Amino acid sequence: MKRIRTRYAPSPTGKLHIGGARTALFSYLYAKHNNGDFIVRIEDTDINRNFKGGEKSQINNLKWLGIIPDESPEKPNPKYGPYRQSEKLKRYNEIINFMIKKGFAYKAYDLPEELEKQKKEQQKKGIYSFRYNKKWLKISDKEKNKRKQNNQYSIRILLPKNKNYSWNDMIRGKITVNTNDIGDFVIKKQNGYPTYNFAVVVDDYDMQISHVIRGEEHITNTPKQLVLYDLLNWKTPKFGHTTIITNIEGKKLSKRDISLKQFIEDYKKEEYNPHAIFNFLTLLGWTHPKAKEIMSHKEIIESFCSDRLSKSTSKFDIKKMNWFSKEYIKNQNDKEIENKLDLKNKSNDWKKLFINTYKQNAITYKQIQEAFKIYNDLTIKKNKKNEVTKTFSKLINEKKFTLENIQNAINKTKEITGKSGKDLFMPIRMITTYQKHGPELAKAIYLFGEELILKRLK
Repeated sequence: MKRIRTRYAPSPTGKLHIGGARTALFSYLYAKHNNGDFIVRIEDTDINRNFKGGEKSQINNLKWLGIIPDESPEKPNPKYGPYRQSEKLKRYNEIINFMIKKGFAYKAYDLPEELEKQKKEQQKKGIYSFRYNKKWLKISDKEKNKRKQNNQYSIRILLPKNKNYSWNDMIRGKITVNTNDIGDFVIKKQNGYPTYNFAVVVDDYDMQISHVIRGEEHITNTPKQLVLYDLLNWKTPKFGHTTIITNIEGKKLSKRDISLKQFIEDYKKEEYNPHAIFNFLTLLGWTHPKAKEIMSHKEIIESFCSDRLSKSTSKFDIKKMNWFSKEYIKNQNDKEIENKLDLKNKSNDWKKLFINTYKQNAITYKQIQEAFKIYNDLTIKKNKKNEVTKTFSKLINEKKFTLENIQNAINKTKEITGKSGKDLFMPIRMITTYQKHGPELAKAIYLFGEELILKRLK
């Protein structure tokens, strides 16, 4: 059996998005489940949209998630590289020149404004999916030579007429498209760079990619790529197109929607547990055979089968994402959490109690770190006295300052005052911790230490 090789091929035009991360993850899982290779390459031929740091953001955030490529621009294999399209222009031109020589492609001299005019004429006839007509442009040989000398031409493929191209999609089943519904498309732009649909075919062939898993927006690109594989007599990889991710209301995710964190870097900065996001994204369009949710990295790889990829849209639920991170942090080894934090000048016993107390409800490591700051606050301020605070203060001063005695004092205050719930806990929390909310009250108080708590009560 041919070795499984999958790839994730982002453009360095932005940060790693949730949708891109899921595509990379599914490609990675499919390769690893089948003991294959996962490749990251960079499609950087859209030079006007590339942004500084785009490539680094993609690769570093994949690593943070635990999606480690076997090959990439940072880890190239000379047999398959280069791993950036901008470094393969010579190779692309060789193939394009071959296609022109064979009559598979031709030079098209249309200017942008002429193409726009042709589009509008088709729209007037009710044709809204533009199909290029090479016979539409009427220019003299003199004008054609002038444009040729000025490099004012693109290279278009000469499509076979009325030919069906089909593929058995890994997720959606059989899909067929007729070439009459496509039109001769550009494979090399006027600026000398290849188009996506051309370059991606050359790259996948050169890198011996066996399976291409990508978003449904690429379904319309697949028949164009099949034409190229056919004309070049190259073996075609298997294709699978995932469904879209929507927000909780069912609307397609928009990168302009700032109400929802959609970039992996946002979660990295907030210090979420990365494997929690790895786990969460896995379930955005895939289900475990036994409907399990919390799974280790190894377990996900072993269980991942493309037959269980969903044909339905997936809803991005931030509450569910937070639940995953919370569960992972809660069940994580205390020492591992301590290594992620900066807990200075505290004893090992104190650190152990602090982490065990705050990890129970923390969604991010940053929240635990922020909680640590309040225990470095030596502020003493006046608070209003009432029956609860006076009683609690008296009881604390009567016994040794231990966790058990603090809890007993809270219980005894409840018994003496008859107060409970918010009326009991809020005033005690405010006079001891100066916080309106927090973890288990007795532990939160104890962590401040006897000296500071007694000063505050006094």
